[in-house]
Amino acid sequence: MKRVFSGVQPTGNIHLGNYLGALRQFVELQEDHECIYCIVDEHAITVPQDPKELKQHILDVAALYLAVGVDPRKSIVFVQSQVSGHAELGWILNCASNTGELYRMTQFKSKSQGKESVGTGLLTYPVLMAADILLYDTDIVPVGNDQKQHIELTRDLAIRVNHFYGKDTFVVPEGRFMKEGARIMALDDPTSKMSKSATNVHSRISLLDDNNKIKKSIMKATTDSDGVVRFDVENKPGISNLLTIYSVLSGTPIADLEKQYEGQGYGNFKKDLVEVTVEALTPIRDRFNEIRQSPELIEVLKDGAERADAIAQVTMKRVRNAFGLGL
Repeated sequence: MKRVFSGVQPTGNIHLGNYLGALRQFVELQEDHECIYCIVDEHAITVPQDPKELKQHILDVAALYLAVGVDPRKSIVFVQSQVSGHAELGWILNCASNTGELYRMTQFKSKSQGKESVGTGLLTYPVLMAADILLYDTDIVPVGNDQKQHIELTRDLAIRVNHFYGKDTFVVPEGRFMKEGARIMALDDPTSKMSKSATNVHSRISLLDDNNKIKKSIMKATTDSDGVVRFDVENKPGISNLLTIYSVLSGTPIADLEKQYEGQGYGNFKKDLVEVTVEALTPIRDRFNEIRQSPELIEVLKDGAERADAIAQVTMKRVRNAFGLGL
């Protein structure tokens, strides 16, 4: 079976965009792939974090992995910082990367724009992401479309190292990108991606939001003034975003939804979308609450770290030999 690796940062509640763009793939892939899923806590500290809150968020994300259907009997689930190979390989790849290619990263340019100075981690975290992937001889990386540039950097670094240090040093991975639902936009600004960090809580729907919050966020969602339920990203980004969410959660093609709501305006459409969203997220929220309180969660993460480390050590031995490190 081909090996899959992906990870999610423990920085607050996972939102609908994360779920539809990545986590649903995690569950699908584990049925016929060897899957390794990580909570990437070392990435989280590229910006200041409250240590106590970070520890809680790590467990929250781990519980959400399991709540959406990731099965630790089929997949490895662990915390990044518990496997030392991530940091070690991150440094080695830093030495194989160039500042020019890191400064060109779109996310770095966006996060550093208008600032005189930013943390070094914001510049170099794509290299750590590459290390996360290459550490496990990964074949497939399921990510949102906004991560395409980082996957290309990972591939470039793997090919570069293989060229200079030996063709079998790294497996060159492929990205797996969702065609529908991969890029869920903010509810208040459908020209921007849905984000955990947005100041307006109604810009997103988080997987653990209660039903009242879900209803309020959807009913407040930005649309337009013509009241026609039609998919047109360029001219009607708001309703197009809501149609995407509705379609992916319900399994109903967008064209069928357009026919269903022809002549009805946005009110009925939004009310029905609330029901569809609540129906989809309630089982996840209930399962999360059960798992989060269970001592078995820690045991799953410890077991996952041991299994992940066993794979990582094999890779690191090969990498150290290729670079001439150690005795």
